[in-house]
Amino acid sequence: MEHYFYDINVTRADGSELSLSEYKGKVVLIVNTATGCGFTPQYAPIEEMYKKYHDKGLEILDIPCNQFAGQAPGTDEEIHEFCTLHYNTTFPQMKKSDVNGKNEIPLYTYLKKEKGFETFGKGPKAFGMKVVAKLKDSHYKENPDIKWNFTKFVVDRKGNVVARFEPTIDMQEVENCIVSLL
Repeated sequence: MEHYFYDINVTRADGSELSLSEYKGKVVLIVNTATGCGFTPQYAPIEEMYKKYHDKGLEILDIPCNQFAGQAPGTDEEIHEFCTLHYNTTFPQMKKSDVNGKNEIPLYTYLKKEKGFETFGKGPKAFGMKVVAKLKDSHYKENPDIKWNFTKFVVDRKGNVVARFEPTIDMQEVENCIVSLL
């Protein structure tokens, strides 16, 4: 059975369309990013995973988003320049897009329907995110919306959304999930 994931298009930074059907048979990590966020250093382990596993079938969809405290204010070109200069990223970046609300891109409407919010995990950053999320929405646990930058979704080789990781979840957990699917 074909999955809806493959029917979705996203817009590349240059304005051209990317059909996710190009990723059939691949494991895909989708992440909403920002250049001025406390989680921005996650670009480094994401790039490491891309280099390590791209030849084994990993693709990364980097979707810059400025919806969280205005932490991705630049143009698509400025964001790309920042990422390549500071983190030597080689995976493709898409056009800056909304992941929540009336202008959210269809990819995020689908991802959130498939995998709602589960947990911020444990530790000081997780506690901080709980406070921020609760201030924005007292029912944030029931709401599938993206809570912050660097929320990650993993899609398996058949187009199933198999995991959602909030930005506070250890990157090793994300990598373990990806490795289990390759």
